Amino acid sequence: MIRKLLIANRGEIACRIIDTARRLGVATVAVYSDADADALHVQLADEAVRLGPAPAKDSYLDIDKVLDAARHTGADAIHPGYGFLSENAQFCRACDSAGIIFVGPPAGAIDAMGSKSAAKRIMEEAKVPLVPGYHGTNQNADILEGHANRIGYPVLLKAAAGGGGKGMRRVDSADEFHSALEAAKREAMNAFGDDLMLLERYVLSPRHVEIQVFCDQKGNGVYLFERDCSVQRRHQKVVEEAPAPGLSEELRARMGEAALRAAHAIGYVGAGTVEFLLDASGAFYFMEMNTRLQVEHPVTEMITGQDLVAWQLAVAAGDPLPLQQDDLHILGHAFEVRIYAEDPDNDFLPATGTLVRHRPPKASESVRVDTGVQSGDEISVHYDPMIAKLICHGRTRKEALAKLDRALQQYQIAGVRHNIEFLRRVINHGAFASGRVTTHFIEDYEAEILQREQQLTPLKCAAIAGYLNRRERQDMRESAPASDPHSPWHSGDNWRSGLAARRAHNVDYRGQHAEISFIATGDSVQWQCDALDGDIKSGEIRVLEGGGLALVDGRRLNFSCVDTGDGGVIFIDGTQVEFKLLPPDIGESDDSAHGLEAPMNGTIIALLVEPGAQVEKDQPLLVMEAMKMEHTLRAPAAGTVQQFFCAEGELVDGGSLLIDFEEE
Repeated sequence: MIRKLLIANRGEIACRIIDTARRLGVATVAVYSDADADALHVQLADEAVRLGPAPAKDSYLDIDKVLDAARHTGADAIHPGYGFLSENAQFCRACDSAGIIFVGPPAGAIDAMGSKSAAKRIMEEAKVPLVPGYHGTNQNADILEGHANRIGYPVLLKAAAGGGGKGMRRVDSADEFHSALEAAKREAMNAFGDDLMLLERYVLSPRHVEIQVFCDQKGNGVYLFERDCSVQRRHQKVVEEAPAPGLSEELRARMGEAALRAAHAIGYVGAGTVEFLLDASGAFYFMEMNTRLQVEHPVTEMITGQDLVAWQLAVAAGDPLPLQQDDLHILGHAFEVRIYAEDPDNDFLPATGTLVRHRPPKASESVRVDTGVQSGDEISVHYDPMIAKLICHGRTRKEALAKLDRALQQYQIAGVRHNIEFLRRVINHGAFASGRVTTHFIEDYEAEILQREQQLTPLKCAAIAGYLNRRERQDMRESAPASDPHSPWHSGDNWRSGLAARRAHNVDYRGQHAEISFIATGDSVQWQCDALDGDIKSGEIRVLEGGGLALVDGRRLNFSCVDTGDGGVIFIDGTQVEFKLLPPDIGESDDSAHGLEAPMNGTIIALLVEPGAQVEKDQPLLVMEAMKMEHTLRAPAAGTVQQFFCAEGELVDGGSLLIDFEEE
């Protein structure tokens, strides 16, 4: 029996494990870096131990520090969560040598699946279907290109040691093979310390369907059905659901049995996921096996009624599986979406900043939120930008989808850019609603779900006017003389002798500039919006005091807002309106400045041209890394790189000037 558990992870998965351990009567120990000293998982655990500085290599990835924390606190087991050390065979062996239970598979199983090339050879022997490809050790670039030509384009380059889309590139022709190989190897080395690559035929329009398997130390194994994780961006999952839509019972059983063969072939123990590509004909091909708990495990828990973390702790302690295959049944349907700090309308660039507000929807039996953050927390450049996972369950797929959409409308985040509106566009798309999904879903429907230009609608104008009036009234009350409680300034109602005052503000809404003016009489605000394109809108809004409600042209709507200093964020009728107040234009703007700025906080990985170089439009100029992903800054037009204001290895802030660039 496990009595004290150290969680060698952070964020929502650490909080999730702590919650299950507490229900089982197991004491918990959190570990943290300097960036996480006040994090939610640290507050929830019974004890907490500092590992080191913010960079993961100096804290969460330092095996000796994690083991020292376990010894110091007397933990008899370590749960690695996912990411970091969860699939590190060296860490597993170090736990064994220290006499500490590793909550996961044996080191040999991690080794077997840790290399995608070795895994494919094992799967071939276990008669698990494989995608045609090359998984040898000869990494000569010309040899790899020869195999790509043999397989036929498009091909997929994949880092043998990794996952999560890192070190992965699609190559459509021989002309781009070498540059794609160099980029994939560089990203793989940065993420995993290993740049061994393998090649696969790129299966066109596949679905990504994975099987949850579980094995105990006594040789028993079950599969807990499948998850469809086809909707992805940059090879990272966005929406997951269970069961997979349209799968027959016969195909479900064949895939489950193949996944169990894969697990038994490597002597697997614990929770694992076997990932397959499924084509339109019903043929499926092994991709990889994740030797850990998956981010999307909650949808499996929702449709089976099982706690997979509790299963992990029991199996790690030597207990048999709590259920056999015939005891497991699919109960309804579940979805999970990942709430990220990122900008979907700007190539999904990760975002950093302070969560001024984090207010998830209310949890219930059918709505679950797994998160490791709270209002006031910082989303930093050091770790993955996932804020939370939202999971919804229903008796049918249609019901679960309706609950998910409602929950997304209720989710409020302010302070950082996020993907909630994007997620709503995805799940409300007709193709998704009917279950017609592939791994190219986002690319196929990009024009409909990546709405880069969102209009300043009358509802949004009304919301901004109502917020501005409310803020001005509050400012008046706060500036009223405290010594005179009868001062009319305490009313904050804009009363004056004569005509009512018209107030005007210049605002920016997603790059759209407009003047919003209004006349307020009591709670009633008559507003007008004059856009730069000559469009004029007008209407009325009444923000009701203390009730979180507003009347917009007679419609009664939910209303709340957050002051961000230079503007505000308003939540109204399931819509988020984020705007900035613009200073008055007094003719001092400088149009002569030119240069390229950092799109986010990150580290400069490579400078790709020399100062003084003449470049073409879209030519790569530098590569930066942020939140474990590489991003390439390209020339906006043909021109000259005058100089760099950064160096390789330097940590830069988002918005800082990186390149002095002069267009032709």
